[in-house]
Amino acid sequence: MNAVAATMGIERIGNMRCGVGESPVWHGGERALYWTDIPNRTLWRWDPSSGQSSSWQLPEMAGCMAMAADGGWLLAMESGLFRSTAFVPGMVAPLLRRVAKVTHAREGMRFNDGRCDRQGRFWAGTMVMDMSRAADDGQLYRYDFSDGVTPVLSSLITPNGLAFSPDGRTMYLSDSHPTRQLVWAFNYDIDTGTPSNQRVFVDMTALPGRPDGAAVDAEGCYWICGNDAGQIHRFTPAGKLDRSIAVPVAKPAMCAFGGEKLDTLYVTSIRTSDAEDPMSGAVFALQPGVQGLPEPMLKD
Repeated sequence: MNAVAATMGIERIGNMRCGVGESPVWHGGERALYWTDIPNRTLWRWDPSSGQSSSWQLPEMAGCMAMAADGGWLLAMESGLFRSTAFVPGMVAPLLRRVAKVTHAREGMRFNDGRCDRQGRFWAGTMVMDMSRAADDGQLYRYDFSDGVTPVLSSLITPNGLAFSPDGRTMYLSDSHPTRQLVWAFNYDIDTGTPSNQRVFVDMTALPGRPDGAAVDAEGCYWICGNDAGQIHRFTPAGKLDRSIAVPVAKPAMCAFGGEKLDTLYVTSIRTSDAEDPMSGAVFALQPGVQGLPEPMLKD
């Protein structure tokens, strides 16, 4: 296992600092990175060729998002799932329409981590925002155009780490709450979009950090942010820790592969104390030495 120093080959992009930076998505067609700042109800776009950033205010907190084949986006927000037109730099506000309403188990809930499977179905989990309650009212939902939104898994506290193997036949899901700190693997039926055979893939209670957002590389290895430990961990498909990379913030939130060759790992983070963690909330780019996979698009 190789540990990489916190400053080695890691670049901060832009000067923005998010409250909770989440759901980084590389848009290959635009050659740009998108992500959401959940508590500030803001969506960000960064163009690495020009170094320019753009942002848009949202009417609700967006926990995650996915590209759509028509050039728009699907956003999982507080009250449900919303389709948007493309986010064009210079546009004052995106055009949003709700395509699926979600009735939460209690007040004070929102969507958190999510993404599309390899077939273009969208998956996203919900959570109680007050994590001190340790309330397991969260659910994992599946959305597709024909069936709408369907709850599939329940009893989650803080669902995170959703990802799919390169062949799409394994689904990963974590629960990052301090009382759980587990990553599960599931067999995944690519024809029906049904997970089964839930099993512990990684128990992170003995490892640095809580399991947060994740990505899968072209070799099938699973990269996950170690929240509170300032590390990104890579696990083999067998669940073996392969390496850990230190980042210059305590709370990395989610990672995603991007760049023209998909060989850059982008990492968002959560803002904490300015005095203790002055770059917290920033977004970083590093070269991990492996390539990622194109992010699947929503299929209508």
